[in-house]
Amino acid sequence: MTDTPVTRPMSAAELETVLTWAAGEGWNPGLSDARAFHAADPEGFFLTLVNDDPVAAISVVNHDEGHAFLGLYLCRPDWRGRGIGYATWMHALAHAGTRTVGLDGVPEQEDNYRKSGFVRTGASLRHEGRLPPQTSAAIRPATADDTPALMALDAQATGHARPRFLTAWLSGDGQTRETRVLQSGGDIAGFATWRACGTGTKIGPVIAPDTDAALTLITDIAALRPDGPLIVDVPEANTALRRALEQAGFIIPFSTARMYRGPAPETGPGLQAIATMELG
Repeated sequence: MTDTPVTRPMSAAELETVLTWAAGEGWNPGLSDARAFHAADPEGFFLTLVNDDPVAAISVVNHDEGHAFLGLYLCRPDWRGRGIGYATWMHALAHAGTRTVGLDGVPEQEDNYRKSGFVRTGASLRHEGRLPPQTSAAIRPATADDTPALMALDAQATGHARPRFLTAWLSGDGQTRETRVLQSGGDIAGFATWRACGTGTKIGPVIAPDTDAALTLITDIAALRPDGPLIVDVPEANTALRRALEQAGFIIPFSTARMYRGPAPETGPGLQAIATMELG
């Protein structure tokens, strides 16, 4: 046997295990996140093992030819301080090639991320709370036929395409995940995906033309998910939705630094809330 660390792509089953690590760190992942995450880029999730024992993990998911996103950067506490996490980081970053790489990182690690060429462009603020439930006749469950239109709205909002991620993310069973579509006339004006978590329900992305439309989607989901808090990760720049949620009593338990290595994508006004801090 050897103590030499080995880093390799992880399987979907191994990702399930890594998400239990994330839950232990208080990240509160979705109950069905592993399947949707892994489908986004099966070669983009990395596990470092020592003597076949998993000790560190990271993801660098390539969304399109120009953009990737880094997340799930974890090292087991008993293996920290040995350079294993950083070696895993460098191995995974190579997967992105020349793509711009984004991340949502804890602020105290900003200096370390900056050493790898990342520049802060803003922040993502987690909002937790409740809203009065209110259904709307303009909102319905998404269908497979909606996917091209939802992908187009997402690309306009985020500044880049992420087809593999959304193909998995937008599908759901209605029990642990569902996407809701907002109609305006005969067109789709916006959408939001909810997913059940260990605690509460995360809602993201929320893509909508304005704050009122975003709140219409969120209150519709509140009617479907009455148990536990609603959790919405809002870009720092979206002061209107932040203000509306905070006035409704939402708290901000933490925020992350949004950073990019390479040119940051130009987001559009439709980006009301991000999908996930792990994949962007």
